Amino acid sequence: MAEHPLLAQQAGSLGGVVVLDLSRVLAGPYAAQFLADLGATVVKIENPADPDVSRGFPPYLRHGDEEFSGYYAQYNRGKLGLALDLRSEEGKGVLRDLVAQADVLVENFRPGTMDKLGLGYDSLREINPRLVYTAISGYGQTGSRSRRPAFDNTAQAAGGLWSMNGYPDQPPVRVGVTIGDLSATLFGVIGTLAALRHAERTGEGQLVDVAQVDSIMAMTETAVVDYTVDGKVASPSGNEHAWVRPYELFPCADGQVFFGGYTDKLWRASCELFGTPEVAEDPEIDTMRKRFDRETYERRVKPIILEWFAGRTRAELEELAGDVIPLTAVRDIGEVVDDPGTAEREMIVEADYGDFGTLRMFGQPIKLSATPANPARVANRMGEHADVVLAGIAGYDEQRIAALREAGVI
Repeated sequence: MAEHPLLAQQAGSLGGVVVLDLSRVLAGPYAAQFLADLGATVVKIENPADPDVSRGFPPYLRHGDEEFSGYYAQYNRGKLGLALDLRSEEGKGVLRDLVAQADVLVENFRPGTMDKLGLGYDSLREINPRLVYTAISGYGQTGSRSRRPAFDNTAQAAGGLWSMNGYPDQPPVRVGVTIGDLSATLFGVIGTLAALRHAERTGEGQLVDVAQVDSIMAMTETAVVDYTVDGKVASPSGNEHAWVRPYELFPCADGQVFFGGYTDKLWRASCELFGTPEVAEDPEIDTMRKRFDRETYERRVKPIILEWFAGRTRAELEELAGDVIPLTAVRDIGEVVDDPGTAEREMIVEADYGDFGTLRMFGQPIKLSATPANPARVANRMGEHADVVLAGIAGYDEQRIAALREAGVI
């Protein structure tokens, strides 16, 4: 690889790893961004006639009449940009040349799309046998449903999670974030790193097949075994846990807190903290098993807790008990961003977008002591690094790059 500063080996655990990111919107781009944060050189490849649609998603950084999507920036930071027409034979040839030098390729098209272009895994591994090809899709690369279109809500619906979320006796409610995409992101990163380790050790790449529906199903906690063992079908339970009590949301003077003092040890500590030590010895509710009984919980335990919290603010409750028992204020996102604890964990980082201003976004939750991540970087403008990528990775000279640009391939 050429010694252009943008292509110099990055610090971090994945320094020297080259990733081609052909994905769009969230699950794939976020997976590739994790790799970029951890030191990989990631090239974002977009269709010049149909760029990543998330470039149009709000919120927007603005400079005059120009806009730059904060959504896109948060999930594509630290990547190099290449606009490449894969419908053309020249564009396909460029991708193959890049694949020959790459370690990982990430895509999240509907299964079969890359094969139709002649750029599927079976084709590309002939060029680079050590290539890790990560394909994230709705239903996976195999099975009778594999060609179906899918979004996040598809995964929440087909994976069972939607049916479990919400309140009893009401229609189920989708999880309020795109958990289908986000869960597939995490499993995609795990699979990619495992496959990359194998490729580095053996020289053998492989297909990493991650489905949103599979990912959601793997996040339904005990719902599967509840059904296979006891025939119980999970249903919405609101803010309560299915069987652990107390373990839910409670009102206080200025909002709500989560309180989870369900074990005997935590219950006794709670009774002491709130000045009612005698409650811990009450023979009707003195054991965890007794407090789990719903009728007993509603009649005896919950009123005690409501009385503890009445008249106290979230801050007062956390100050009194937060260091001893699981008692946590329910904060809105503004409070989270501005919380000193968030800054202590470097979970808000800043990227300088020049005339557009500074973008504050979430940082990298993986904290590595020897090779820390580098999340405080800007996202690429579409195609802005074409010369650097094609010269430094594919080895093209200026004349060839100019010819590709003249032909509209890049």
